[in-house]
Amino acid sequence: MDAKPAHNFKYVGRSIPIEDGAAKASGSIKYTGDMVVDGILYAQLVFSQVPHARIKNIDISEAMAVPGVVKIYQRDNSTQIKFNSQMWFAGQNAVEDQELFPEVVRYIGDTVAAVVAETKEAALAAADLIKAEYDTLPVVIDPEEALSGQVALHDSGNPFFTMEANCGDVEAVLKTNAGVVVEDRVETPKIHHAAMENHVCIAVPDHRGRMTVYSPCQIVYSVRLIVAKVLGVPYHKVRVIKTPIGGSFGGKQEVTLETYCAYFAKDLNRPVKIEFDRWASIVATRTRTKTIGYVKTMVSPEGKIWARDMKYIVDTGAYTSNGRAICYAMAKKLFRLYRIPNQHYQALAVHTNTTIAGAARGYGSPQVQTIAEINLDNAARHLNMDPVEFRLKNLVHPYDADPSGGPDLGNARIIDCVRKGAETFGWNAKWSQPKRAGRWQTGVGMACATHGNGYYGAYQEFGTMTIRMLEDGSIMLNAGLHDLGNGTVTAMKQIVAEVLDISLDMIEAPEADTDVSPYDIGCQASRVIHVCGANAMQAAEELRSLFIIEAAKILTCNEAEIALEDGRIWRNGNSGNTMSYGQMAAMIQQKNQVELIRTVTYQAPANPGSYAANFVEVAVDTYTGFVKVVDVVAVHDIGQAINTGFVEGQIHGGIQMGLGMAIAEDIDYDEKSGIARGSRFSKYHLVNAPDMPPVRVILIEKGEEYGPYGAKSIGEIATIPITAATVNAINHALNANLTILPVTPDKIMAMLTEQQNK
Repeated sequence: MDAKPAHNFKYVGRSIPIEDGAAKASGSIKYTGDMVVDGILYAQLVFSQVPHARIKNIDISEAMAVPGVVKIYQRDNSTQIKFNSQMWFAGQNAVEDQELFPEVVRYIGDTVAAVVAETKEAALAAADLIKAEYDTLPVVIDPEEALSGQVALHDSGNPFFTMEANCGDVEAVLKTNAGVVVEDRVETPKIHHAAMENHVCIAVPDHRGRMTVYSPCQIVYSVRLIVAKVLGVPYHKVRVIKTPIGGSFGGKQEVTLETYCAYFAKDLNRPVKIEFDRWASIVATRTRTKTIGYVKTMVSPEGKIWARDMKYIVDTGAYTSNGRAICYAMAKKLFRLYRIPNQHYQALAVHTNTTIAGAARGYGSPQVQTIAEINLDNAARHLNMDPVEFRLKNLVHPYDADPSGGPDLGNARIIDCVRKGAETFGWNAKWSQPKRAGRWQTGVGMACATHGNGYYGAYQEFGTMTIRMLEDGSIMLNAGLHDLGNGTVTAMKQIVAEVLDISLDMIEAPEADTDVSPYDIGCQASRVIHVCGANAMQAAEELRSLFIIEAAKILTCNEAEIALEDGRIWRNGNSGNTMSYGQMAAMIQQKNQVELIRTVTYQAPANPGSYAANFVEVAVDTYTGFVKVVDVVAVHDIGQAINTGFVEGQIHGGIQMGLGMAIAEDIDYDEKSGIARGSRFSKYHLVNAPDMPPVRVILIEKGEEYGPYGAKSIGEIATIPITAATVNAINHALNANLTILPVTPDKIMAMLTEQQNK
């Protein structure tokens, strides 16, 4: 799968509009919340209002009197099957500690009961009348306090999981005292994904005892797996259809509402719908993990990193969810960015009485790489060295090995990213600019990042696609695709169009449906373009080959004599006698009695790194602590952009999310009451459009061996380096070391006040 030169591409590399863009802009697209099903019932979950307690009694008498109420569910009249909402493949080693209705609630937002009614209004009214009595239990909100083990949320204790990864001998190097040792404690917050669409699901039973689940999810086969377990039925009794999604960013990767919807629908033999409001989506679904990192780095006087010791405390909230998997995922990234011969990584996952943490864009990378990059800036400062120069001395090179034993790094072009970004940003002039007096202080910062391209080397990594040429020459690509609004379907069409030399409007690529879509592990791990795209490319290549073989029989010539272009086919030397793909496909069916179809199971052979460097300029108001981000340059080693406009859009969106983590976003739980202060958008502050800085995007397109046309991922890495780059810029502006994120005005003013009082 060698990449073609970019100038030869006809469809790849172009900014082709997303296929459902007009429908979204006009409002004609039907999201799950818009769907109407005959005989549908509405369910409203009742949430715990205390962070940790044993349920004594639930009084439903007033709720049952509300007209339209069909049934009220609680622990005593529901299944008590345990599951883990993060499981995405059968046989996965995951701790199953969740139930629909637990005996002990473990956070505000845990599910106490549920009302199913004929109308949404009746369900809401009845839910408000349910009264729960509790025996309260001790509460732990701080993940470091959780390490004491004084509060037991589960039998597994705290920490409930630990792991380590190593290369070299960190302890021996640190004992030499030969270099400069820089230590930092950095804290990143629990944050909300803030998708426009709140969580929603519909489940519809049928006369055959099957359940159809309509869900704007990221992994239909994960939904099928967990729903089947909770219902106690075989997989073939559950059908999951991925519906149009109004944003996810990882928030809809795990199963949240689907189990409740399907269970109620099966019990009542009627369709059931659950739709959350914003409070429930923030408090009762999933968050990014809060992570506290302790980093100790030894550097030589010349700026070479000799050793690094890292300890991360990972707050996974009230249940295990992805608590173990994310610790492994965090580790992988920390060994694949810099040439550090001696590294030690330790992760300790803890339970707290807060919302369950789960997948979030970057899957741990924004947390651990932000922590590491802030520490590296401080190391450069201790050496009185330019942060760009310091990083260039230590960054990985193309085709380096992973010292922790993972897959090779591939065509890693992070050095190109840093050099090109520094030049475009004007780093040298801005970094060396003298500080000026006055209210506003300016500063610049930069950071680097890496991310993977799928699961190869860690978990199963394969998928299957079936591609057919229909009798009119149009193409049907049948695959387990999940478009999250990022253009997956359009990008797959571009890859197929490039192989077959056919226009995109002749290609159909439906999204995932477990009844008809071949198996795929879903939209996760930044695998879609690199793995699914390669699958689509191979399937299209095999279809093209079959088409040529069968056409040669019709035209009574050698296969090498067949020419294909722009949806037309002919025998070389006879270009005046061309026919459309459809004409030839029909003849192949009639005369050769062959269907033009290929099914390809693709196993990923590699997991190269995607790389990025971000450069940021900020202005900080020392009277108020307000931070204005003035300029951003984002450089990405992407191999080859399949759709340049989509790539740039992903980067702009990623910058917005990463800026939020740096300076604004925090769910922020009260340590005594367990209440989330940021449970509404009125209190949970996002970086909005008027606050966005200009973002200059530069793509490094040097190809990657196994990617389709050389492509690598962009969706998750787009949000990783900007957070540390922004914090580093603030610290440069203020000559500070602010390390508790988000760096909000109150934290800046507290630091400035402390400086003045010294």
